[in-house]
Amino acid sequence: MDRVQLLAQAKELALTRITERMDLDEKIDVLEQAMAELLDIQIMKPPIGRVTTSASGGTEIAKGRWLMGDDPRLEKMPGQPTLMDFFKLRFLNDGVGGNHLLQSANLAQSRGACEKIVLACLLHDISVVGLIRADHGHWAAQLIEPYVDAEVTWAVRHHQALRFLPAPELGYEYPQQYLRVFGEDYTPPAYIQAEWRYCKAHRWYGSAMQVVVNDLYAFDPSVRVDIDQFEGVIARNFRQPVDGLGFDGSPVAHMWRTLIWPNNFL
Repeated sequence: MDRVQLLAQAKELALTRITERMDLDEKIDVLEQAMAELLDIQIMKPPIGRVTTSASGGTEIAKGRWLMGDDPRLEKMPGQPTLMDFFKLRFLNDGVGGNHLLQSANLAQSRGACEKIVLACLLHDISVVGLIRADHGHWAAQLIEPYVDAEVTWAVRHHQALRFLPAPELGYEYPQQYLRVFGEDYTPPAYIQAEWRYCKAHRWYGSAMQVVVNDLYAFDPSVRVDIDQFEGVIARNFRQPVDGLGFDGSPVAHMWRTLIWPNNFL
């Protein structure tokens, strides 16, 4: 599957999930989720999660509840899980976007980004791959805030709104897939435009935009990236709690525990 095929299938899959009550921001999140899922099933064998292969070789939505109950294909997490454990045992085995994160971080690294930006790219959609899609930038920022530099948290939090802000001076144009799928007449709501103004006046605006630039184009089915490539970046920039993620008493520990035991999701 090439990029054109992936986008076409993602559009078809997204349309089965979109409702009339969604605004365009929500619809685009659904589209990106579908793209990430379809990217994963090209790499992950067997696929686990919402999308699976049909008898005819096509794609379909998996039956049953997403991330509910124990799956014998998933290994048990260690007693003191690390971020690397989450990637290896959950995010890259659940069919909801872990490979997109690796591609984003790899793209940033290949362009010479500093380690904080590479880490931000590796974590920017972490709430999507493990927990929740709506308002994913803010949820992801909450998940990582106790463990990373404030600049990383800020960049992850605001990349969501900045996706809709063309920045030709940074080499970022409005994503063509948004225009093709949802039309060219989209005007972001006032709250997103207000966030733009806030971000553009902030000292870390450029950091958030680097996450954006390395985000939306990292859905390449031909690219394979190993999480071990970022082991050093994580070790130097992610404050791994001694007791393990989910067991350190932080305000977000319960959210990480939810990712350890998917049957506790709902």
